[in-house]
Amino acid sequence: MSLTLKESQKKVDEWIQQFEEGYWPPLSMFASLVEEVGELGREINDLEGYKRKRKSSATALEVEVGDIIFSLICIANYYKIDLERAFWKTLGKYSKRDAQRWTPKSR
Repeated sequence: MSLTLKESQKKVDEWIQQFEEGYWPPLSMFASLVEEVGELGREINDLEGYKRKRKSSATALEVEVGDIIFSLICIANYYKIDLERAFWKTLGKYSKRDAQRWTPKSR
């Protein structure tokens, strides 16, 4: 199933809104995002052989990336940020700023 960022934001909002508590306070959502990024780091360290865990897999890596996306969408929704617009602005910024920084692939 393919979703745009806008559709993903709507799905997360619908899921959150079914609960009385709604979104967590901003700092709690940020702490959750940081925690998920740490868990992703732990998975990558294990998969790359730098710091082994008892058990790891590409599936665990996928789950951690999904957790990060969910956490980030919650923060964006709370602050009414359109992630698609934010993404395109950022891509434009990198395209201008870093246009001469990297060597293009030869075709």
